[in-house]
Amino acid sequence: MATCPSGHQSASDDYCDVCGTLIGAAVLAPFAQAPGSVPAQAPGGVSPAEGACPRCGIPRVGQFCESCGFDFNAELPPQAELPPQAEPSPPIAPSPPIAPSLPIPSSATADGATWTIVVTADRAYYDSVQDAGGPDAATIGFPAYCPERRFRLAGAEVRVGRRSESRGIHPEIDLTGPPADPGVSRLHVVLVSAPDGTWSVVDPGSANGTLVNGDEVPAGEAVRLRDGDVIHLGAWTALRVTSG
Repeated sequence: MATCPSGHQSASDDYCDVCGTLIGAAVLAPFAQAPGSVPAQAPGGVSPAEGACPRCGIPRVGQFCESCGFDFNAELPPQAELPPQAEPSPPIAPSPPIAPSLPIPSSATADGATWTIVVTADRAYYDSVQDAGGPDAATIGFPAYCPERRFRLAGAEVRVGRRSESRGIHPEIDLTGPPADPGVSRLHVVLVSAPDGTWSVVDPGSANGTLVNGDEVPAGEAVRLRDGDVIHLGAWTALRVTSG
């Protein structure tokens, strides 16, 4: 492998097979003139015959001059190298659109108030259930101790009932206990929020029904709640609504 004066690696050791430049001190035999042809004139004389090398006047044979290596197809002299072209920069991918932030569930209403459910055991309600009788009323006792529990309302809905692993029920307000009110259904009521921040209670069809301030809640109907309302369910459970 030879190297031409222009720095190209050439498989031929006489003329560069890239640019045609003469390599080393190679000597060419005189070009045989065809009988009757007009001999070419050397550079500096008259213009060479048509098809002759403009550099040395040798008649053209092929792409490169057999004497000086001139490239007949090139616009620039073979020794001149074109400046390297910079590789185009890869296109910049557009940034993905920023997804809008989702609102964080909050227990605050439109006017800044918060809603809370306070769970207690109501002795007066228990006595009214006992007075009304029932097949199991005599077997249900009032709990000796029932700590007060508070639940902040948040999100679109809040389920109230007793946890059931077999049925996949995990209410946000879990009244499983202890103490456990046997009259509370697994999914007893659902508290539903409105766009204005208020809440309503829906009984989806509990076994023992639901009362709001002593009035029965029709199954499947939403009853709007207000600050101070009391929801009764089961045998003695009371849910007091507070907003503020």
